[in-house]
Amino acid sequence: MHEPDMIERVAAAYGRLREGVAAGRERVDRPLTLAEKIFFGHFVDPRNQPLRRGEDHAELAPDRVALQDATAQMALLQFELAGLERVMAPTTVHCDHLIQAQVGAAADLARAVDENEEVYTFLRSAAARYGAGFWKPGSGIIHQVVLENYAFPGGMMIGTDSHTPNAGGLGMVAIGVGGADAVDVMAGIGWGVTMPRLIGVHLTGELDGWTTPKDVIIRVAGELTVKGGTGAIVEYFGPGVASLSATGRGTITNMGAEIGATTSLFPFDERTAAYLESTERAEIAALAREHAEYLRADDGVEAARAEVFDRVIEIDLSTLEPAWVGPHTPDLRNTVDVIGAFMAEQSYPTEVTNALIGSCTNSSYEDISRAADIARQATEAGLELQAPLLVTPGSEQIRATTERDGQLATFERAGGDGAGERLRAVHWAVEAGGCGGGRAEHDCDLVQPQFPGTQRCEPEYVGVHWESGAGGGDGVRGFD
Repeated sequence: MHEPDMIERVAAAYGRLREGVAAGRERVDRPLTLAEKIFFGHFVDPRNQPLRRGEDHAELAPDRVALQDATAQMALLQFELAGLERVMAPTTVHCDHLIQAQVGAAADLARAVDENEEVYTFLRSAAARYGAGFWKPGSGIIHQVVLENYAFPGGMMIGTDSHTPNAGGLGMVAIGVGGADAVDVMAGIGWGVTMPRLIGVHLTGELDGWTTPKDVIIRVAGELTVKGGTGAIVEYFGPGVASLSATGRGTITNMGAEIGATTSLFPFDERTAAYLESTERAEIAALAREHAEYLRADDGVEAARAEVFDRVIEIDLSTLEPAWVGPHTPDLRNTVDVIGAFMAEQSYPTEVTNALIGSCTNSSYEDISRAADIARQATEAGLELQAPLLVTPGSEQIRATTERDGQLATFERAGGDGAGERLRAVHWAVEAGGCGGGRAEHDCDLVQPQFPGTQRCEPEYVGVHWESGAGGGDGVRGFD
């Protein structure tokens, strides 16, 4: 559902980006990071904006707004009080968080529509009244839908969900905010934030073997802890970036929320362009190529990284090991070679009762394909699932594509005669899963984590909820 004027608006955004970066070069006597370029392109007054990190208040003009259904209700009611005929910034409403996954897509979706009929009717009518886009229940998880349709390199977006930074995988400064902040942008007032500190993650080498993009953010979280990214933008750069897919980068920036980061982002390159083209945005890819120098850090940043960033983390992807994180906290990292001993030492249960590939963090075509390959190997080896394998595609587009290409059928074959019981989630409605939509009866999830103090972390589940980059493989055989 691409907007008819999207190309014109992205072109205009790049015009402002060029002007802002020009002003930035006059004011900053050193190479500029990507985050700095995007901020200069969105400052209300780039020539006079104070620039002290962690101190000065930045006045910004974001390009667009994304609302999820649980927070959109109050936001739209507040916008109505502004007395405006139309939203002043492109806005979309996504119905995903109010869907609770229990039985299967058809039943879960029907129940959600019945239980939330009044909410959905209001959101649909309010979006139509004020010129906002509306994604009905079952369309997909907000962050995946945004990545597939609206995110663009060098843009700035705010969204009413903590995992809005998912769009940073395409090089967009995307920040999770409260509903009132979103309403300000919808009303054309703009938005402000304390000038963020800059944390650079320098990537070298290439991912290999079982290591996945999620292992990158697990490694970063292990070093920064759950508070280390607070008030900062995490920018990934270096030659290792090229080995990461666009959706893999989205996984990394999505989970930047777990370290408290304002947002995280990657530079534009041909992997980004290929993703834009594969999601029917070739014209935006062409525009991005024309403005590529504004959509990545300056060449001198890598050599001067110690002076440019407030903190630098060095990661050699070639030596990075697969890891698990949790339970209790997303910065408790254990590599796969020690996870068994760790579980035994802590007396944690080792029987896997459910395994899930999904949520806004693990639901891309790449994620599901990786898990499907493991399921195929298990089937060929004569293994049977020992626990339910639950699969939640991130969007209707991904569900349809994985059905077309056979991944969903692979999961069904892995279930054998009991596929209907052990593979219930193959038919789950696309929804937020661990991101905010409900799941019932499941006590071990391979999804973006919910930990103590977060929205849906119940005490009885805390001790057995952990995260892995491997994606569902241990549901076949339990732990070693």
